[in-house]
Amino acid sequence: MRRQAVRFGAPAVVSEMVAGETLAKARPDVVRRTCRHEGAGFWVVQLAARRPDDMLQGARLMAEAGVDVIDINMGCPSKEVTGGQSGSALMRDLGLAGEIIDAGIEGAGARPVTLKMRLGWDDASRNAPALGRMAEGKGVRMLTVHGRTRCQFYTGAADWAAVRETVEAVSIPVIVNGDIRDPASAKAALALSGAHGVMVGRAAMGRPWLAGEIAASLDGMRWRKPDLDEQVGSLEEQVSDALALYGPVLGLRMVRKHVSAAIDHLALPFTTTERRALRADLCRIDSAAELIRSLRRVYIERACEELV
Repeated sequence: MRRQAVRFGAPAVVSEMVAGETLAKARPDVVRRTCRHEGAGFWVVQLAARRPDDMLQGARLMAEAGVDVIDINMGCPSKEVTGGQSGSALMRDLGLAGEIIDAGIEGAGARPVTLKMRLGWDDASRNAPALGRMAEGKGVRMLTVHGRTRCQFYTGAADWAAVRETVEAVSIPVIVNGDIRDPASAKAALALSGAHGVMVGRAAMGRPWLAGEIAASLDGMRWRKPDLDEQVGSLEEQVSDALALYGPVLGLRMVRKHVSAAIDHLALPFTTTERRALRADLCRIDSAAELIRSLRRVYIERACEELV
């Protein structure tokens, strides 16, 4: 997915969150998540930790691997992560958060360190500006703020205007995140937050060109949506890359969520029932070659039928 996003013009991509503790143990599945993409975009790896030493070791390993940027996660809301006093749980303990930031910066050496967070743990403790000021004072180079509290998870709407408090509290760049799904929402988020850029998350699933589209729009550049042949070619590469990275069985399972999301965004006149059935059929295929043939039939043959 990251490789395809860079191919379509994403200025930077970020790995899925990895735990410094498991990274230090060199677990194969964790190491794979940090895999370098190919292309011009920055290689950013996002680390989470509940102990400073775990962050130190994880950041040191990533710096030795040659990453461009190390991003510290203090925004993940999942119970699995916060239950271990990591992710957004650290917004309830700024002392420990500060120790983890120090460890990340030490482990990163000359590599830039950034920080991702939420508005706070809940509405009664929206302390993103305080965490931002502390992080800046310790040497963090950029902040990303998701416009929800941890207790909101992904419900309701992201409060882009609330991110402005953090923007005004620090002198380093701040990126706004949450509910950014197209150029119009990106521009609205920037206007309300005063942030310096946007981060795209879930909305890019099935549309790896979305970050490139938004970047082109914000820069006033012309942009052309990939045609159906380019889209299916990109999806075929994702299938092949998933198998190369995870093996034939797990790779096919891992790529199914991307196939399903792509069908959701496919600009062909399927009914809701047809689209649901198509997703189910494609996700039951247990052969990569057959999956690719089926995708090409959907994208190319169905498109040709619509032109007749």
